[in-house]
Amino acid sequence: MKIIAIETELPGVTSDKFTPEIRKAEAEKAWQLQQAGIIRELYFQKEQHIAVLILECADETEAKKYLSTLPLVKEKLIRFDLIPLLPYDGFSRLFSNN
Repeated sequence: MKIIAIETELPGVTSDKFTPEIRKAEAEKAWQLQQAGIIRELYFQKEQHIAVLILECADETEAKKYLSTLPLVKEKLIRFDLIPLLPYDGFSRLFSNN
C-alpha cells in the first residue's frame, strides 16, 4: 500500500534542537529506509520546506513503525500525518458494460 507521510513540526520545538548531528542521523536513517524500499520517494514541500514521503507499507501501522525509527521522530521534534492511498478505480466504473 502506498502511504503519503507529511511532516509536521511539533509545537514548542525550537530550531536549535535540529543539530547537525541529528540531521545527519535523520538523513542516514532515511537513506536506509529508502534502500530497503520503505521510502519510495522523498520531497520537500516548496513553501514550508517540510518533508513529504511516499512509503510502501502493508498498512498505516507498519508505516508508523518505520517512521518511529527516524531520529527526529524519536526525539519528538517532528511527527508525520499519514494519508493511505488506494489504486484509482474510476476508469473501470466509467467504462464497464454494466
